[in-house]
Amino acid sequence: MLRLSRVLLERLRACTEASARNRHWRKIAELSVKFSSTKAAPRFRRMDYQDAVCTLNTLQTNASALEQVKRERGHPQLQLQAMRGFLQRAGLKVEELDRLNIIHVTGTKGKGSTCAFTEQILRNYGFRTGFYSSPHLVQVRERIRINGQPIGKELFTKYFWQVYRRLEETKEAHGGSMPAYFRFLTILAFNVFLQEKVDLAVIEVGIGGAYDCTNIIRRPWVCGISSLGIDHTSILGDTIEKIAWQKGGIFKLGVPAFTVKQPVGPMKVLQERAEEIGCSLSVCPDLEEYESEGSLRLGLAGHHQRRNASLALQLSHTWLQRHFLTDPASSSPVEFSGVSPAPVFQPSPAMIKGLAETEWPGRNQTLKHGPVTYFLDGAHTTRSMLACVRWFNEVTPQHERNAGGSVVRVLLFNATGERDCAAMLKLLVSCHFDFAVFCPNITEAIATCNADQQNFNVSVENMLTRCLDNQQSWRVLNGQEEKPEAELLIGGGLPLVAERHSDTLVFPCILSALQWISQGRDSVLSNPNKCIIPLKPSINAKAAPLREAVSIHVLITGSLHLVGGALKHLDPALNS
Repeated sequence: MLRLSRVLLERLRACTEASARNRHWRKIAELSVKFSSTKAAPRFRRMDYQDAVCTLNTLQTNASALEQVKRERGHPQLQLQAMRGFLQRAGLKVEELDRLNIIHVTGTKGKGSTCAFTEQILRNYGFRTGFYSSPHLVQVRERIRINGQPIGKELFTKYFWQVYRRLEETKEAHGGSMPAYFRFLTILAFNVFLQEKVDLAVIEVGIGGAYDCTNIIRRPWVCGISSLGIDHTSILGDTIEKIAWQKGGIFKLGVPAFTVKQPVGPMKVLQERAEEIGCSLSVCPDLEEYESEGSLRLGLAGHHQRRNASLALQLSHTWLQRHFLTDPASSSPVEFSGVSPAPVFQPSPAMIKGLAETEWPGRNQTLKHGPVTYFLDGAHTTRSMLACVRWFNEVTPQHERNAGGSVVRVLLFNATGERDCAAMLKLLVSCHFDFAVFCPNITEAIATCNADQQNFNVSVENMLTRCLDNQQSWRVLNGQEEKPEAELLIGGGLPLVAERHSDTLVFPCILSALQWISQGRDSVLSNPNKCIIPLKPSINAKAAPLREAVSIHVLITGSLHLVGGALKHLDPALNS
């Protein structure tokens, strides 16, 4: 395993301390003290959006919440019990969620895209939609959408303090406990959707299904499971069958459920779960089987999106069937009768339009900034990386033909948690990159960072060590010999860049990586308001191919958080 030198670690800590002095970090510390008293309620009404986000971030490392997670680990059913308690403390009842007419979706790959297709379709029918998803890319408000748009800062701030105040005022009677980050946002989303009177809510599961905090939903109108794979093994289990058991936990008695085609093992588990719980389970047809004039066009790129689109058609079709009943509440529950093929029908004009107009940033997304073209995909499992590589290899040839000259390919990669980085990198070798660049999911190492993207659960040292490990894996996969010692690349006493070979580099943050890759050729990144980190002349010399090429093609993948951090810099509209 690649080890960081003592000097590098010291410089890392120094940079971390410097970063911690920015105003958002100070604000978090101040708010943590300010809200330690239950008598602080009058001040909540004067807090702005950034105050709300900074306070939300304190729930990432809430000590009592961490202790609660440890206690619940061996008794996962306690997670739902705790969630119900927090919901009640926030002034909501589980029964009230029935009014949201929910579509509940889980899966390993594609659940977010499925939700996005479904929401767009039903919005095209004129319904007022709510959509809860995770993670966010740039701003936390993206997780809670009404009519397809993230709720505004004023609305987020209003409802945030409303919910936070209720939980804060009741915490002393409950051992000082506050909900952790995702639980709080789930409660907040339910509250927003109820208060804003949406016609329906599309709810994406966070992790798993059976014990995910969204699974306090009692009576969804329909449930969906997208493609299954291996992910979050420490929580969900180390086999795809164990993971399927968790995902099938969102099934509800008499509520129709749909899934895409799955491998035999997990499909058998889903069938057993449907029979045990007592609901129908149907398998979606291929998109080509629907009765439509010509091929259905999708707003999202990538062949794998066709499975997600088919699932979305079944979910929206079933929801509409129930909605247009005279009395939806009296509809007969659909009991288990074996796994059956889902019906093939002719999509309506609203469905066809919805599929074509769906947008879901960070998934098979292409951004062209002059001579630099960015291909962004948040793939973070081996299966999703396979889909990413297929998409990248499908779309880049046309871009390269249009370039009319030499093209340099660059990989920008990072992965988090327990992900098998080496396995994902092995798949990426076939894309033949000229440079492989690695960086942690830190948007900016020196400039003021965005509170929406702060993560206090992983240390900077940890993140950079992971990057160096990934760099070494890449070198091994490409048959390159390791040099004996890492070299610091940033001049002027600034830390945090190391390299092992001319075609692989590690940068301290996303901005510094993007600036080096683009070499001043992307006007968005050349904004004078963006801090430029000086590099050693030798490293700038290595970038000669980037400066001389007609076009630069950059694949950004391995983590949705990495993609989100990149979009923060590449698409300024997402920051408004």
